[in-house]
Amino acid sequence: MTTWGLVVEATVGLGERKHTEAYVVAHVEGSREAALAELERRARAYAPEHPRSPKRRRLLRSGDGFLLVIDGAWQSYATRFSIAELLEDTDRPQPPRQDTAEPARAQGTVPSPAPVPEEPSAAADSGCDEDGVPLRPSWLGRTDLS
Repeated sequence: MTTWGLVVEATVGLGERKHTEAYVVAHVEGSREAALAELERRARAYAPEHPRSPKRRRLLRSGDGFLLVIDGAWQSYATRFSIAELLEDTDRPQPPRQDTAEPARAQGTVPSPAPVPEEPSAAADSGCDEDGVPLRPSWLGRTDLS
């Protein structure tokens, strides 16, 4: 099944610091039409931080999304809503493998034991905490730093 990312590109900041940032606000699994319907629902309900006193609000449909233009007292702010097919995501968990059969083990093989954790070094006992970080900074008490 196809996964669609709902992308919002919003104008943030004020004056010379005004710029556009993009966010993937949600994922929709299913058809392109279902993703566009969810995107339209979100675009209609969207209430940006700026402008604080909107004078005019226009929602426009484009090929793969929507463009929301809000005119404020001094300037306009644009927010683009679009869909895009998700091809790769490093934070997304991998789907379970369809092949659940375990590989056949050769006769006589024994699974390897779990690795034994290393003992803390002697340096950890001499003025260091359990992570090996010194309890007293090396620069403390130096006369050449004053």
